[in-house]
Amino acid sequence: MAFDPLNLLLLAIAVVVFWRLRSVLGMRTGSERPPAEPYAPPKPEAETGKVLRFPRDDTMTDTAEKTAEEDAKPVWTGFADAGSAAAAGLEQIAAADGNFTPKAFVDGAKLAYEMIIEAFARGDRAALKPLLSKQVFDGFAQAIAEREQAGQKVESRFVGINKAAIVQASAQDKKAVITMRFVSELISATYAKDGALIEGDPKLIKEITDVWTFERDLGSRDPNWKLVSTEDPA
Repeated sequence: MAFDPLNLLLLAIAVVVFWRLRSVLGMRTGSERPPAEPYAPPKPEAETGKVLRFPRDDTMTDTAEKTAEEDAKPVWTGFADAGSAAAAGLEQIAAADGNFTPKAFVDGAKLAYEMIIEAFARGDRAALKPLLSKQVFDGFAQAIAEREQAGQKVESRFVGINKAAIVQASAQDKKAVITMRFVSELISATYAKDGALIEGDPKLIKEITDVWTFERDLGSRDPNWKLVSTEDPA
């Protein structure tokens, strides 16, 4: 057999390629991880060793049972005294409006109270108009106009509501009426045109009590309540 230099060169190249592949890929020892199976179902957490345990609340009850208990309670529970006129009024409103709940109303009334207080201090008629009846809006607008004509400026900061309670409720002539008593904290100061302080204290937190009455037309699709009267607490 004739010696072919080309065959010898090809053999040398093959040996070099073999050793390079061996050094890069290594040799199997039997302890390698099996190749991943992308379509295989995930292993249970206990097998992976990554178990996240959530705390258990033994006081939790079935949701359906909770709902049944809540539905069984009178609608006024927690918002009026049994046998009171307010309790009877809340039942009347709930009977006329299946979506009414005292909690949702109180939450909305607290938000409206804060918005009205702040809008009045700013003299923001546009923000006040959709929240007030025409009669109340006219009164607020007149007070704002008198303040503007005198060149007075009000600086006010609403601190928070300490208490918000239903004191009266009724439903008659397709009108739902609820009176609320608010006890809140407010910082307010009124300045004259020349900058002199004429009322209030910019550093004093003052507790104020307001009795406001809200009304809603039960025959309307509009679910919003409006402030229809304000009065000084007795």
